[in-house]
Amino acid sequence: MTGTAKAGTAGQRRTVFAVDQDAVLAALGEAWADGGYHAFSADHGTWSAISSAGQVLTRITADELDRKIRAHWQAKQSQGAGR
Repeated sequence: MTGTAKAGTAGQRRTVFAVDQDAVLAALGEAWADGGYHAFSADHGTWSAISSAGQVLTRITADELDRKIRAHWQAKQSQGAGR
């Protein structure tokens, strides 16, 4: 085993554990846009999103960001149900 896998284009290689940031950002956008989250980014090791209320949510990995968004969204739903 060499520890690398082919990336999307011929001749490029990335490590097995490297993340295709563009694909992940697109998936996060698709999953959360209807929930009021946008401007997904991954810069310098920080993944982030902005809520419809303008809150910036950040985490170190895409998975952590997804969990943070889910918790934030659930809290918003709970607040709305209590009105």
